[in-house]
Amino acid sequence: MMSVTTMPKTERAPLSSSLNRQPVSTKTQPPTTMSREERTRWIWRHADSVCFDVDSTVCEDEAIDELAKYLGCGEEVAQFTRKAMNGCGNMTFRDALTARLANYLGCGEEVAQFTRKAMNGCGNMTFRDALTARLAIMKPTREQFETYARTHEPKLTVGIKELIKELKRRGIAVYLVSGGFRRIIMPVARLLGIPREHVFANELLFDDDGTFAGFDLSELTSDSGTPDVGKPAVCQLLKQRYHHKYMVMVGDGSTDMEASPPADAFVGFGGNQVRENVRREASWFVYGCDELIQELSASEP
Repeated sequence: MMSVTTMPKTERAPLSSSLNRQPVSTKTQPPTTMSREERTRWIWRHADSVCFDVDSTVCEDEAIDELAKYLGCGEEVAQFTRKAMNGCGNMTFRDALTARLANYLGCGEEVAQFTRKAMNGCGNMTFRDALTARLAIMKPTREQFETYARTHEPKLTVGIKELIKELKRRGIAVYLVSGGFRRIIMPVARLLGIPREHVFANELLFDDDGTFAGFDLSELTSDSGTPDVGKPAVCQLLKQRYHHKYMVMVGDGSTDMEASPPADAFVGFGGNQVRENVRREASWFVYGCDELIQELSASEP
């Protein structure tokens, strides 16, 4: 029997039906004469909701890489992280996530072969075929994951507490939207005063005896590459449910850029890692939380 055991049910409450929000501006549209960067800055100042990536954005590190180091296979997993964050080839987030999990227990090369077949369109192997094959050779345990989660404190990015405090003071809804794991992210949310229903992340699955059984494919954040999954789907859900007028996605990676649209703007974040494709393609790229705080108080052009 398969069960989700990495997060108590109380941590997975449904989205709240109301938010205590205040209007943030009397203006309704950015001026049409603005450049792409000016428009993004304008939307940031007038946003009523902000979605933050977690790894290398809200936190200084990539939790999945730190977990890999803890288990003795850090560099192999970091390579998959770089591919996923930099938008390498046709590798989807789910491809990278599955392969990285496999690396934890020393089966990286075997899984990488499936990854290469999937990326190169080898034979008749579909994405689902590759995913199923990789999951079949992975055996991380509940105990390993729980031990790591209990013994590693979140490393918050410099200035993130102040930034989120200021956003909340202005009545702006704040969400954490991550491809990481809920069990690791919930302590981050608690430190920042973000309610559990504002956290979107992945869930590891284990059998009753603690054997690894994959990850929950029904989570929106378990995949990327189309508007129906990943961070775009989360942003769309939140906009529809809460009628947010201006939503901003802030993050360091390619999967964060995918969220806009439906997010009204994307801010590339390079305070911890600078992904060159994100720096190049983002209309506004910042190197720290202080830039975002300062822009909130900037005078209108």
